[in-house]
Amino acid sequence: MSTSGKRALVTGGSAGLGAACVRWLQANDFHVVSLDRNPPASAGHGHMSDTGIAHHIQCDLSDRAQLDATLGQIIAEGPFDLVVLNAGISATGRFEAINLTAHLDVLRVNAEAPMVIAARLLEVQALRPGAAMAFVSSLSHFTGYPGAASYGASKDALAVFAKGMRKAAKARDVSITVAFPGPLRTDHAEQHAPKGADASKRMDPDMAAQAILTAAISGRKTVIPGLPNRLFAILGRIAPKPVTALMRQLIYKRLAP
Repeated sequence: MSTSGKRALVTGGSAGLGAACVRWLQANDFHVVSLDRNPPASAGHGHMSDTGIAHHIQCDLSDRAQLDATLGQIIAEGPFDLVVLNAGISATGRFEAINLTAHLDVLRVNAEAPMVIAARLLEVQALRPGAAMAFVSSLSHFTGYPGAASYGASKDALAVFAKGMRKAAKARDVSITVAFPGPLRTDHAEQHAPKGADASKRMDPDMAAQAILTAAISGRKTVIPGLPNRLFAILGRIAPKPVTALMRQLIYKRLAP
C-alpha cells in the first residue's frame, strides 16, 4: 500500500468523462488508478501513459461477484486522496421493450457498484484524512427522463445515497460531492442519443471533469457543470411537469422503437 503522493481512484476511467477526469488528475500530479471493464486505448502495461492512467484495474461492475473479488486489489492501491465514482451505463427506448438484464445491469453499474465501493473504502479507512469522494449522478435528477427510466432511477438512487453518507464520511474527515453533469460529447452519449441529435450542444467532457474535480477537492457538496445545465436544474425544480413533457418530446419520441 502506497503512502506517498496524491492518489486518486476513478471508476469508468477508460473513456468519456472518466478518461477526462484521469487526464485532469494526472496533469495535477495525482497517481491515478482506473477501474473499468475495458482498458484505455493506449494504457500500455500498467504504467503511466498519455491517457494519464498510472494503473488500470479490470472489473465488470455489472458483475457483483467480480466486484467483490476486486475490492481487495482496489483497497491495496490506497489510501486515496480522491475517489471519483463515475462509471455509468444506460439503456434507452421503451421500458417494456428493453431486456430485463439491461435494466438490471444499469442499476448494478450506476448505483450498486459505487455504493459498495464507497462503503468498503470508508469501512477499511482506505481514504486519507481530508480526502474527497465525488459521486457522479446526472442532470436527469432534476426532471423526469422518459426513455431512460432505469438510468434516471439509478442516478437518483446514487445521489440520495451520497447525501445520506455525508455524516458517516465527515466522521472520518472525508467530504462528499455529488455531481450532476448534463449531456456530454462522448461516445456513450452518442450511442444513446435520439437520432439526429446535435452533439455540438453537449458539454466538452474535459470542461465537465475540471468543474467536478475542483468542486470535490474544495469540499463543495454539489456541482452542476455549465451554466445552461444549472438553469435547467432550476427550471426542473420549479416546473417539473412542463420540463418532463419537453424531455418526452426531445428524447423519448425521437428514440428508435
